[in-house]
Amino acid sequence: MDITIHASFLPHDDPDASLAFYRDTLGFEVRNDVGYEGMRWITVGPSGQPGTSIVLYPPAADPGVTEDERRTITEMMAKGTYASLVLATHDLDGTFERVQAGSAEVVQEPAEQPYGVRDCAVRDPAGNLLRIQQLS
Repeated sequence: MDITIHASFLPHDDPDASLAFYRDTLGFEVRNDVGYEGMRWITVGPSGQPGTSIVLYPPAADPGVTEDERRTITEMMAKGTYASLVLATHDLDGTFERVQAGSAEVVQEPAEQPYGVRDCAVRDPAGNLLRIQQLS
């Protein structure tokens, strides 16, 4: 079977702040930026990996989500417990310095983890948890 990860979705509550973080702080390419009825979907991805994208989306756009569920999603986003993503880099310390200098909330500085990786953790402007691992 030939299957790849094409896109992952992360919610945002401020499209401009999310765009600045993923584009300017992480250096991702902007692949699409679509507005509809006052909402924006922004597709970004690492340069050199055109087949892998992150879609930053407004969680309120799903018509199947109730008002109570929207409130819960908003509360979970504010606490940073709604969505997460693991990224990887060959230069964890340099990447951490760049992210720390940007708009990310630092959750954990680079450290050796008991599960065998060296990584750090930050939150993007929407509260999504991003773990960044050191590649060998």
